[in-house]
Amino acid sequence: MSYNVICLRPEADFLRAGVTPPQSLAIAYRAPDDADVPALMASARALVIGAVGPKVPPSLFEKSTVKLVQVTGAGVDRVDEPTLKRLGIQVCNVPGGSNTAVGDYAVTTASVLLRRFAWADAEIRAGNYVKFRARMINDNLSGLDGLTVGVVGLGTIGLATAQAFHKRGCVILYFDPAPRDPGAVAAIGARSVTLDELLRTSDVVTLHVPLLPATKGLIGAPQLALMKPDAVLIQVARGGIVDEAALSARLESGQLGGVAVDVYSTEPADATNPLFALKGDAARRVLFTPHVAGITRQSTAVLFKTAWDNVVRVVGSSEAPRNRVY
Repeated sequence: MSYNVICLRPEADFLRAGVTPPQSLAIAYRAPDDADVPALMASARALVIGAVGPKVPPSLFEKSTVKLVQVTGAGVDRVDEPTLKRLGIQVCNVPGGSNTAVGDYAVTTASVLLRRFAWADAEIRAGNYVKFRARMINDNLSGLDGLTVGVVGLGTIGLATAQAFHKRGCVILYFDPAPRDPGAVAAIGARSVTLDELLRTSDVVTLHVPLLPATKGLIGAPQLALMKPDAVLIQVARGGIVDEAALSARLESGQLGGVAVDVYSTEPADATNPLFALKGDAARRVLFTPHVAGITRQSTAVLFKTAWDNVVRVVGSSEAPRNRVY
């Protein structure tokens, strides 16, 4: 059988979210390392991939007939940009489909960390109810109202996150030379500042930039040293933007209120990650999640439907794609 679309994720992923892939397309579902993927690429017109997963080898595209790579999320770092540009292959994503989910994640984890809910859970299970309750009250823990939140990267998702914090009564600062929607930024009274000022001033710092040469290691030891000792960091961008060794050292020093980590320099995260070696209070200040900030049943359905609609436009109707990244 001849397939015009190769999808490197199971059909069951889409069906579970309530999205049926278009019957008008001949779709082959394969794992990235299946032996027949190179042969299938030699006749397919489109490749569909998730935003998270192993790198797609550039060599797969060299002799392929693929003209469109459709990502079912926002991130496009699984494919090699120079190779695809050289070959004239269009790459499209789905921006904004997980906006609400990521905003909810950032607000929720910031509150959990500020008020030490997960830490309290562990202490109560260890039999320390009275002692830890007294410590929480004595430390005069803060809620979100009136806090300053610094948003690094004010694109589609960063803006949605800023809006979510604004609704909770927070003052919004941002670091982004070219925010996507200046009108929406003005509507929430967000103020543009340098990265250093944002880090020095914010009670909560939330990251929403892509992984690029310019952003790799963006938050390292010098940047972490600028943050308030009780500030909270939300890492929902891409692994590699935060120096995990420096973050681990900062937590060990007791000079950071807490951190929510949803993305890792190596995924799946493994035992070599220095954050997993933290002990005692430093460990209690970290909330780990497995790259799921943008994943809810609702957001997944939007991402999948939008992605398949775009594939149909290009492969089925020979129309120009939407949401082209390059």
